[in-house]
Amino acid sequence: MLVSKRRSLRIAVVGALGTASLALAGTAMAATPATPAASPVAVVQKAPAAKAGITATPSVTSVRAWQLFRVTGKTTGIKAGTKVTLQQKQHGKWVSLPASTPVLRSGSYSLGVKLGLKGKNDLRIVSGNTASPVFNVTVR
Repeated sequence: MLVSKRRSLRIAVVGALGTASLALAGTAMAATPATPAASPVAVVQKAPAAKAGITATPSVTSVRAWQLFRVTGKTTGIKAGTKVTLQQKQHGKWVSLPASTPVLRSGSYSLGVKLGLKGKNDLRIVSGNTASPVFNVTVR
């Protein structure tokens, strides 16, 4: 009986050690980072979105009241077909004028404009939250 008791005790100790080593190995495996070859993961990188921008150039810097002139420019980061609108600074606030045109596939636009407010006019082209630098046209 003593022999069988010792044998069962030895089997129990070996079994406990085996379980402990498996638990440690499992912990070590979890802490070890997987190699790229072991677990392939597809990484998709998006190209950074182009920052939206608008340029604006008037065809003239001085006109008579209600004389037609053009404002042309290019856009970046703005979809084709999106409208760009002319704004005029009036009493310290930007006011949208009834002059707008869609952006072409090339990103360019051309807008016919007539102004009646005499003096130096601060103007800009806007689309959403994007605005061109301010340009001036004097109406005489």
